[in-house]
Amino acid sequence: MPLTIRLRVKTSIPVEVDSIRLETVREQSSDQVKATLVQYGNKQVSLGEFFDVDGSAADDQMVWEGDCSHVKLIGCELSSGSIRVEGNAGMHLGAEMTGGEITVTGDTADWVGAEMHGGRIHVHGNAGHLPGAVYRGGFKGMTGGEILINGNAGNEIGHAMRRGLIAVGGRSGDAPGFNMIAGTVLLFGESGIRPGPGMKRGSIIFFDGASAPDMLPTFRRSGLCQPTFLRTYLLHLKSLNFPVPEGLLEASYQRFSGDFLELGKGEILVRAA
Repeated sequence: MPLTIRLRVKTSIPVEVDSIRLETVREQSSDQVKATLVQYGNKQVSLGEFFDVDGSAADDQMVWEGDCSHVKLIGCELSSGSIRVEGNAGMHLGAEMTGGEITVTGDTADWVGAEMHGGRIHVHGNAGHLPGAVYRGGFKGMTGGEILINGNAGNEIGHAMRRGLIAVGGRSGDAPGFNMIAGTVLLFGESGIRPGPGMKRGSIIFFDGASAPDMLPTFRRSGLCQPTFLRTYLLHLKSLNFPVPEGLLEASYQRFSGDFLELGKGEILVRAA
């Protein structure tokens, strides 16, 4: 069986588990994993203070079980293998990961996949603010990989992202693609206001045209189109069991170019009625 880390004692004080890395625990016994120090508030304690540990990660698989909404940094800097969270996950899930796959059956908090470089994160519930974003004081957000969120997501999706794909099946917050350098953001539900402020390149697509927000005045309408690349993305999402509504493959999209306060080479596509 895969290495299973099961929450035994729930706490409102965050537990930071960046020391529990698949690259390390695959060589360890369950007792060694339990003895690993994690950050609990302003002190370090062993993982076994809060979790039961069973199985082995020799097959490159790890499972976190329970309501881990106050457990931070699960799967950070993951480079290979798979991690599954059976429940909720805390902040910074998959931050700076370079490969592998993380699946969450519940919800996640802020900074999902922050500054990630590769791999895939699939959240079947809702996510917080700033998925795929740059950390404060940094220069680039995610530079590769995929973040799929079946439910809702918060503000500043893909803040300063440089490359990669973010897809949100439900409602999304304000300012998606803020300072976006490149990459693709697909938004299937109702959205907040001010899309793409400061974006240089890249694509933001609103599939629910009826609820799409007003464009900023620094974007220009540039005609209807049927982008070929969207078919590729949508078929790819379907292959991953991401909820893609019918009729999108044949739809037309109103294109807006901007942000002309920057390079003006970005695009926002809104599904036409």
